Amino acid sequence: MIKKIFFQLIFFNFFFLKEVFAAESGGMPQLNPEFWISQIFWLTLTFGTLYIILSKLILPKISANLELRKSQIQENIEAAEKQRESSEAKIKEYDEIILKSKLEAKNIFKEAREKVIKDINSKQSVLDKQIDEEIKKAEKEIQILKENAPLKINKIAIETSSELLKKLIGTEVNNSSISAIVDDLSKKKGNKYYGN
Repeated sequence: MIKKIFFQLIFFNFFFLKEVFAAESGGMPQLNPEFWISQIFWLTLTFGTLYIILSKLILPKISANLELRKSQIQENIEAAEKQRESSEAKIKEYDEIILKSKLEAKNIFKEAREKVIKDINSKQSVLDKQIDEEIKKAEKEIQILKENAPLKINKIAIETSSELLKKLIGTEVNNSSISAIVDDLSKKKGNKYYGN
């Protein structure tokens, strides 16, 4: 590479030789052919040293830094992509958990509702049976009271009439005659009061 630069410099110097000789009379020292060899030497030495310093020391460090940055950027991009994929997977998993939880909650609510309805229906049927039994029991008691009411009323009427007559007359009256009168009255008006 250095040789190539050296030969190019010599070629350009001889190419422009005619213009250089014309400018020599003007008094510019860099155009004076006496100083060309030293100028070429120092030019070659300066640019050769600069080239070696750049190519061996500075440019490799810059290149290494660029490669390092490029690899870090690539690693960061890959890490970000992995994080994005992981986040998407987590979001999907979270959505599935939410959906599953909603379905489970809906099923639990449905089962609880069905259980409550079933319990209410069973308790209502038990309550209906108890109410029916109580109604039948009350109807039997009413029927028994209805059947026994005329006898009790007759007994009360006989006792009351006997007491009243005893107080009015002052002597005891035969209960059998009072009983016959009460029975006769109850037979006549029994249909009216007792529905027999």
